[in-house]
Amino acid sequence: MILTDTGYLFPETYRFIDELTDKLKLNLKVYRATESAAWQEARYGKLWEQGVEGIEKYNDINKVEPMNRALKELNAQTWFAGLRREQSGSRANLPVLAIQRGVFKVLPIIDWDNRTIYQYLQKHGLKYHPLWDEGYLSVGDTHTTRKWEPGMAEEETRFFGLKRECGLHEG
Repeated sequence: MILTDTGYLFPETYRFIDELTDKLKLNLKVYRATESAAWQEARYGKLWEQGVEGIEKYNDINKVEPMNRALKELNAQTWFAGLRREQSGSRANLPVLAIQRGVFKVLPIIDWDNRTIYQYLQKHGLKYHPLWDEGYLSVGDTHTTRKWEPGMAEEETRFFGLKRECGLHEG
């Protein structure tokens, strides 16, 4: 199990990761950017406040590069991801199986809806992310994640509605 830790996750996310790692006995491998969050801010400013280009640079540094490094160092042959079609238009036509970054990428729950997710979690005694009950439908970094409000599309809750994907699942 690979986690790309940006250093900006919600405290609830870090605690949830610990809880799941313990409960499910996950072999969690945590990867981070080569530069600390503080160093990045000193060099580039708050990239997430610099429009789409800034967000993309932030994501490349904190998510894409660490994931690429993880896949290479761990000699991964297959990458399983929890993307779902109903989460956004950009995911609507994704295949269940693809090759990305030189590894097989499998999306086993691509066609699940929220009800199916709920039923699965209930059946297996698993919990939603703790911020779900506070209105967060999708949880990422503290500075680029918003609570869902009536009238919003789910993709508007991330990256100020400027984009949906963080770069991990693009290209």
